[in-house]
Amino acid sequence: QAQLVESGGGLVQPGGSLRLSCAASGFALRDYAIGWFRQAPGKEREGVSCISSSDGRAYCVDSVNDRFTTSRDNAKNTVYLQMNSLKPEDTAVYYCAAAPVQYTDSFPLRDYEYDYWGQGTQVTVSS
Repeated sequence: QAQLVESGGGLVQPGGSLRLSCAASGFALRDYAIGWFRQAPGKEREGVSCISSSDGRAYCVDSVNDRFTTSRDNAKNTVYLQMNSLKPEDTAVYYCAAAPVQYTDSFPLRDYEYDYWGQGTQVTVSS
């Protein structure tokens, strides 16, 4: 069955960097956009932060696009989220999710468009 597994989270100091990985199995990654979402402690899950289109284009929302980027390696069935200049307010559980797309350059913005979700990986930014 379809599965997404995030990894790469951990504790990092403010200003540091982390690269999260999202390993996909059970479906053809090339037919899906992958979105990155996050949920901070005590808060609801936010809307999508970054999206990797099925053809490898990247989109991140304004609040993070100067610090985050996403990329993919379809041959390895893996999508990455590179996070730089991390701030304490970036502390959250980060999830990747897969959305089937008709067009390879699509960026699904709504969480209801995503069919498969990972279990999440914790990112803590603290000194």
